[in-house]
Amino acid sequence: MAQTIASGLQMMAKPSVNSSRKVLNSSAAVFGANPKTNSFSMLSSASSIASVKPVSCNIISMQSKSGKVITRAMSQSTDSKPTLPGLPIDLRGKRAFIAGIADDNGYGWAIAKSLAAAGAEILVGTWVPALNIFETSLRRGKFNASRVLPDGSLMEITKVYPLDAVFDNPEDVPEDIKTNKRYAGSSNWTVQEVAECVKKDFGTIDILVHSLANGPEVSKPLLETSRKGYLAAISASSYSYVSLLKHFIPIMNPGGASLSLTYIASERIIPGYGGGMSSAKAALESDTRVLAFEAGRRYKVRVNTISAGPLGSRAAKAIGFIDTMIEYSINNAPLQKELAADEVGNAAAFLLSPLSSAITGSVVYVDNGLNAMGVAVDSPVFGELNIPKDN
Repeated sequence: MAQTIASGLQMMAKPSVNSSRKVLNSSAAVFGANPKTNSFSMLSSASSIASVKPVSCNIISMQSKSGKVITRAMSQSTDSKPTLPGLPIDLRGKRAFIAGIADDNGYGWAIAKSLAAAGAEILVGTWVPALNIFETSLRRGKFNASRVLPDGSLMEITKVYPLDAVFDNPEDVPEDIKTNKRYAGSSNWTVQEVAECVKKDFGTIDILVHSLANGPEVSKPLLETSRKGYLAAISASSYSYVSLLKHFIPIMNPGGASLSLTYIASERIIPGYGGGMSSAKAALESDTRVLAFEAGRRYKVRVNTISAGPLGSRAAKAIGFIDTMIEYSINNAPLQKELAADEVGNAAAFLLSPLSSAITGSVVYVDNGLNAMGVAVDSPVFGELNIPKDN
């Protein structure tokens, strides 16, 4: 079953990993910055670059067998931290695992960059069939332009793990997947195994991000969606988060935080977003509230989700009308601008930081305010109301 990264409209197609068509701009500042500047400038960077030998438990990252080089960057943590004005997001000493990155232009990548800019160490889980291409692109510098952090350094990924979040443990994997050539050479990629590998390699994490989904029949109306397609969407897009949190929360430090990505189709009708994906996002939001209670009471971990607006990522373009949705948002949202991936990344960094220590069980909208609208103001019906427009 194909598992892919979540971005854009939070539905997936097979990922590709070419360099980003847009480079996320970076500059250094703190909260209170000019809102007209790039929002990524609201984060302060404290990361550095260092090469180390790859750790065990992931055959893909073993240099002696594959010839691949995995670099590792630890967030600097000095005894005398620099004095920063305002309320900077400081994640130095924190470790984040982000599930669902396979290229450099989706929300998962943007979240990783924002967390790295705030000083966090980054671990990544990548869909197994996309792993080789992703690691090769990283190694060859194809993502370097979009890895630039506010301080001018490059975001480093300490380790990339193969991951297929559709399967909880090895016993769940059917024979046709085990023998699939796209999975050849990889091991320990079920959710349980990846959590065990992270524990063995690093001990604990502080942050868990779910940025993946798949709807094999997303182009079909709900009335034409098969049971198999519907359940596949639920499994890959919502239960995968339950599974990730279930297996990772035992190694999360108290005070940690977890985050997923959802979409307004969970509560509003979005024609064309079918195949059970709207149902999967509704389930994800409901699960967020229940998980927030259970994780908070038992582990002192916060759980939130971001309802992000449309993004023109490669995965989202597969549904065929993402550009139309972006145009619709620009024309009808209170803020008439195209949503940038780093705006979602910055919101995620806040929700995953101690600055949001009292926020849990929430759906946070990062969509230029489109969720608040009840009508499409670009309709001819409202042509005589003299509604302000950015021409």
